[in-house]
Amino acid sequence: MRIERLRLRSFRNYEEADVRPAPGVTVLYGENAQGKTNLMEAVHLCCVGRSHRTSRDRELVRWGESEAYVQADVRRRDGVHQVGVALYPNEQKKKKITLNGDPIKRIGELMGQVNAVLFSPEDLRLVKDGPDGRRRFLDMEISQLQPAYFYALQRYARALNQRNGLLHELQLHRGDALFSTLEEWDAMLAQSGAVVLRKRAQYLAQLEEKAEEIHDALSGGREKLKLRYAGCDADEEGLVRLLRAAREEDCRRGFTSVGPHRDDYKIIINGKDARAFASQGQQRTAALSLKLAEIEVMREETNEAPVLLLDDVMSELDVSRRRMLLTRIGGVQTMITCTHLDDLGGAEYEKAISICEGKLNESVDKILRK
Repeated sequence: MRIERLRLRSFRNYEEADVRPAPGVTVLYGENAQGKTNLMEAVHLCCVGRSHRTSRDRELVRWGESEAYVQADVRRRDGVHQVGVALYPNEQKKKKITLNGDPIKRIGELMGQVNAVLFSPEDLRLVKDGPDGRRRFLDMEISQLQPAYFYALQRYARALNQRNGLLHELQLHRGDALFSTLEEWDAMLAQSGAVVLRKRAQYLAQLEEKAEEIHDALSGGREKLKLRYAGCDADEEGLVRLLRAAREEDCRRGFTSVGPHRDDYKIIINGKDARAFASQGQQRTAALSLKLAEIEVMREETNEAPVLLLDDVMSELDVSRRRMLLTRIGGVQTMITCTHLDDLGGAEYEKAISICEGKLNESVDKILRK
């Protein structure tokens, strides 16, 4: 899979932009706050229909404009497909997403059309930060591979919001009718939650297999990486029992205390929890291993490599880890943002585009040899 063309209109700080990434490595370079990350954000938008930086679509529309538009032409094994996303500053007007010119009815129809792995400085904190980021990491990648998971996640979120609203009401007004309704939401929460748990466990097992091998190579065989799911280990019936057991406490607190939305997974290095015991270098190697493992799982599941987006991570990695990363991305279309071309440490690239205040200046295709 590769992006043949990316077009932007009134998106962030871009009035117009037309990018044709190379099949291999394309470098987007320039000073900070010039628009490099905005191009990465545009690709991510075409993958999952939303920004990875904000939940407010209006922030994506260039100031003073009535609409922003992003379009990606993507070549896959079955030909070229076109994804278009129109955004509006008025949040009462919903964004419009099209596939090959036809509007989609549900966001799940977009999943898998453009597969990408985004690696940003925030991902280097994947190991040491809280469980929210690790769950989001899993949910984003599984959703791209399995639209059914995305729909189950949506159903779960809706049921969770309804149950939490009812719990809050029960704090104020106890009654048999409310408890009967709570029973219904428990059943719905357990039904979709069981799907989420099962698919997370399956994906984590795939990810561990790939990440363990990659981490072994990156650490020179000195460290062993393992992934362990921490949270619910239950089927649908088991989740119902857990929700019932927690009901009184949930009513007291006003929110649901058990379920996939509370779960986490541990990253283990040499038998120890990396969050508590790993050095910063070890944590970054683990995060790098997970991101590279994502690529391999996607390649295995779809029979084609995803697009790799490396957003300003070169400056966060030491020289050895930069080289480790760049030597393992052969055969993967890659877009890299950096401040200076020297940040690549002499690695090969096919195209370099300088960016200044939302303007692109594409240089003659060039390759630096190691």
